[in-house]
Amino acid sequence: MNEEEPEDLNVSHSHSHSLNLNFGMHGVTQSLTFRLIFGAVAMAAVATLIGVITLWPNQERSAEIQRNAEQITLTSQLLRATVHEATETICGYSISSEVETCRNVTVVLQEGPESGSLVILPQVNTSFDPSFPRLAAGDSVILGFDAPTNSYYYQDRDRMGSLWWLILLFAATVILLARIRGLLALLAMAGTVLVLVKFVAPSVLDGNDPVLVCVVAAAAIAYFSLYFTHGFNLMTTVALAGTLTALGLTLAISSAFFELAKFSGYSSEEAFVLPFLAESLDVRGLLLGGTIIAALGALDDVTITQTATVLELRARNSALSASQLAISGLRIGREHIASTVNTLLLAYAGSSIPLLLLFAVSEQSLADVANSELIAIELVRTLCGSIGLVAALPITTYLAAFLVKTDQ
Repeated sequence: MNEEEPEDLNVSHSHSHSLNLNFGMHGVTQSLTFRLIFGAVAMAAVATLIGVITLWPNQERSAEIQRNAEQITLTSQLLRATVHEATETICGYSISSEVETCRNVTVVLQEGPESGSLVILPQVNTSFDPSFPRLAAGDSVILGFDAPTNSYYYQDRDRMGSLWWLILLFAATVILLARIRGLLALLAMAGTVLVLVKFVAPSVLDGNDPVLVCVVAAAAIAYFSLYFTHGFNLMTTVALAGTLTALGLTLAISSAFFELAKFSGYSSEEAFVLPFLAESLDVRGLLLGGTIIAALGALDDVTITQTATVLELRARNSALSASQLAISGLRIGREHIASTVNTLLLAYAGSSIPLLLLFAVSEQSLADVANSELIAIELVRTLCGSIGLVAALPITTYLAAFLVKTDQ
């Protein structure tokens, strides 16, 4: 047995090298299974490209939307400034019988035609507006400019400095640990942001079906991010096939339960504002489309991991049958899925803690809370996304297992 070990290791090494560096092994690429998978992925790519071209925003309604945004004061000119002086005094007027405090802020403009000028902001009664922050000299702030009255007002703190430092820390950490893969992942993430900002939002505002736009965008993001980050190889192609299949399943289940739940789509302040920008905007469709985009984030993680697991198992022991590879891959994947499903729930719950506190003091039952549209939407998103996530596990694992065993 010991004399045969070097030969076995050589076999495993040759398969690992071929799997990692080439598009696929000769036997795999010649198999009918591979041709079907690759053909389906290629056809989906063509359909995605056609969808992007067809749904690309033409800006025909941009002027109308801009006018609507200005009419409801949704847009304003924003300028950076630095606090020169901030004081608190007793208000010279009162909206109640109690003594009230007003905050007086003077700033130095850093942008605009009046850059360098001192500007006194409107006095703020903290009893009337408790959200107004306690500013100090030297703080960086963002001002809004109201052209009709030629006046400035406080908009927000300027926190981009700290955000840029965090972005740099994040990028450095990813590149340090993942090296070239980390750099490629960061570039893919930037590409995802561009798709959302330059394609999804303008296309939906142009009047295109938001579900169709989001499905096309999700497919485009999947192709770009997976192939760009992990390379044009066997592993990525199988993972992409599993991702697209699971996305289709998620879309079907989400569509059914969004219809059964009879969501109006008007569960948030943003939903009420959007129809004023574009009357034909389908708010309910936007919710469903957002569910597909959200599901993609976890799907590509699961499919890549499962495909890589099966290929690594095959490289370490080429004697394993397809069913043994699939069983071993599924055993590993179940642990991943268990933690990922809980992660999805915690991600939604973590962003809704203030809302949960309000429900906690409302003395409503858990069923009543879940029945409210705001919570029910998140439940449907989480559960439908999780079903697609769980389905991606066996789909991708069996595809990879039966595909690599053709090279015998």
